[in-house]
Amino acid sequence: MTDQSALPETPANMRHVHKPLNHDSAVKHVRGTATYIDDMPEPIGTLHVVPGWARQVVRGKLTSIDLDAVRKAPGVVKVLTADDIPGVNDCSAAMGDDPVLATDEILFYGQVVFAVIASSREAGRKAALLARIEAQPTTPIITAEDAVAADITVLPDYQFRRGSPETGMTAAENVLSGVFQIGGQEHFYLEGQVAMASPQEDGGVMVYTSTQHPTEVQHTVAKVLGIPDALVVAEVRRMGGGFGGKESQANQWASLAALAAAATGETCKLRLDRDDDMIMTGKRHDFRVEWQIGHDSQGRIRAVDLNFLARCGYSADLSLGVNDRTMFHADSSYFYPDAVIRSRRLKTDTCSNTAFRGFGGPQGMLTAERMIDAIAITVGKDPLEIRQLNFYDAEHNLTPYGMPVEEHEVMHDLFGQLVESSDYWARRDEVRDFNSHNAVLKKGLALTPVKFGISFTLKHLNQAGALVHLYTDGSVHLNHGGTEMGQGLYQKVAQVVADEFGITIDKVRITATNTSKVPNTGPTAASSGTDLNAMAARNAARVIKDRLIDFLCKTHQCGAEAIAFQDNKVFVGEQQFSLAQVAKQAHLARIHLSDAGFYATPNITWDRDSAGGRPFFYFAYGAACAEVTIDTMTGEMTVDRVDLLHDVGHSLNPAIDIGQIEGGFVQGMGWLTTEELVWDEQGRLRTHAPSTYKIPAASDIPEDFNVALYQSRGNPQDTIYRSKAVGEPPVMLANAVFCAITDAVASLNPGVVPDLDAPATPEAIMKAVRSIRRAQAGSRGAAE
Repeated sequence: MTDQSALPETPANMRHVHKPLNHDSAVKHVRGTATYIDDMPEPIGTLHVVPGWARQVVRGKLTSIDLDAVRKAPGVVKVLTADDIPGVNDCSAAMGDDPVLATDEILFYGQVVFAVIASSREAGRKAALLARIEAQPTTPIITAEDAVAADITVLPDYQFRRGSPETGMTAAENVLSGVFQIGGQEHFYLEGQVAMASPQEDGGVMVYTSTQHPTEVQHTVAKVLGIPDALVVAEVRRMGGGFGGKESQANQWASLAALAAAATGETCKLRLDRDDDMIMTGKRHDFRVEWQIGHDSQGRIRAVDLNFLARCGYSADLSLGVNDRTMFHADSSYFYPDAVIRSRRLKTDTCSNTAFRGFGGPQGMLTAERMIDAIAITVGKDPLEIRQLNFYDAEHNLTPYGMPVEEHEVMHDLFGQLVESSDYWARRDEVRDFNSHNAVLKKGLALTPVKFGISFTLKHLNQAGALVHLYTDGSVHLNHGGTEMGQGLYQKVAQVVADEFGITIDKVRITATNTSKVPNTGPTAASSGTDLNAMAARNAARVIKDRLIDFLCKTHQCGAEAIAFQDNKVFVGEQQFSLAQVAKQAHLARIHLSDAGFYATPNITWDRDSAGGRPFFYFAYGAACAEVTIDTMTGEMTVDRVDLLHDVGHSLNPAIDIGQIEGGFVQGMGWLTTEELVWDEQGRLRTHAPSTYKIPAASDIPEDFNVALYQSRGNPQDTIYRSKAVGEPPVMLANAVFCAITDAVASLNPGVVPDLDAPATPEAIMKAVRSIRRAQAGSRGAAE
């Protein structure tokens, strides 16, 4: 492990880094002046694009597409079909299996068949309903069980194996097994999928897109139009939320807008209706998990056998990385001596599931917590004891995929601190007492850990670029490949650059992510946005600053140690100048005041073929304690209290990080308690609006909600000022809520593991309550 005392601390002259500064758009958000794509002024003649789909067809071979009435409808300028695509009819992230417009068959309910270009969005929406599309129906494959029976996948099966799980299971004193259903989740971003495209000279196109991956949009649009990437510029200033739903799935809508612009020569805009958005776009992957665990009489894990059956949808999308990360996190924070972890990536006739905050990690970690709870319930111990008993430690610190857990002591310390600060053991007694005196209402309590790997497991994505200009008035232009979806990335990077130049934050001009400024960017995902882009921006700023220092050393005949940048000034020995003066002098001396910075994450060595190496640069840790009350007569549940303690290393901006922890937890809580996706037997999504899909509201947030940052000594890896990522890990803090519900139901019949699936909706809770009461009645009958 790295000697933390040997690592440099943040320079003492920092004025912005580590400070709780406002989000760069906070005031604009409150005033409603932050510009999103739908707020941008539309050029005269702007046309509107509306996707058309076969509302009466779920799955089948197309036999007839009659669009005459659509073309004749008022306001319609043109109707596009697959025959109008000059390039490749594909908007996939990698696999070439996502058509922009359907051709021979409908692959899922909601697949786009044509696009209407109209003078107004309303006219286009009305016209799209006039299409007559017929198909020869086929029986759709909807569930994981359907896909297993049909033996159909979007990607090959994959597994990790360590030791001999078969031998370990045989040698274990006790063996538990079960099947666990984990539901998906709708992204429900505030700003839906939207894009606006304007034709440019020489067949080029400018695309304003709400995406987490501008370079992929650039590449996809170029591919669809049949033009070079260099003729396409993709730009995004901010998104009204993304959560992974705009990493790959923004491609299709940007491509349709660009196709329309190319076909008409006018600016064209596409904004999905909320219902269409939910029906047409992918979700968090849902899983059927078949688990088996062997343990000794004390509850120490001996062997694990896991089979993850993921419902991926009709195409691969990002299912390779998502499912791999589920496997990477199937250990949660626990050491498995012998283990086999398998994954099947099942193909179903539903929208293609995609990235979602945590990228598969939440499903893997929740499975681990289910197994820990099962052990605790059956051996008659508190789950907290079983968790601590099985934590990684100095002797047991190797993951099933061969990466050492280098900061296991941080996990132990953080977890122990929350046990004390949440007053866990005293509250356990109170919960036990409450349950003994209440027949209908039952309380549950749980304290769960988080260990989340940070980095893209696809090695080439772990790189970033930034463009920094210093102008002669002392102001700075900042651009980088990261995208802003509300998480505060732009603000953090600006703080870093401001402190590098020793200037106030108002001197840094944050500009929209643009593929013509920083090329070949990776997606803003995997919680790596700040790690990558802040480093790239700092590298660029340092190059410019070093040029200025060299210039000043020569001009003033001094050493570099005599020069300091601070408070919008440059100090040269006893003299001081404004940065503007120095920049002006350097420009006159023909010193280059711009740099394209670059950063690549070191030490990433994952080899997927051999299933070995180091897929993550480091781990982020956290812990959550949740107390809930369930009503055993109705299944209703309230979260009474939550205590969160999270490791962000040395926080670049504590206010933003705490906001991310709160938001991530609530989003995870929604996934595990209220957000239920329902497809009918025909494959139609029935929960496609706020009226049928329940995200957490203000009333769902516990009144007693305590959040704190772990007092870290800093990231032992050489990250930006020893900070740690904070975007995705907090989602998994919500596992404590699900485990607390499990604890409450288990109190009805000690020793019996509740049959509780996720999300733990009132219906799911009632199902588990009835099941456990049946088991209780059965045991009484046998005793009599």
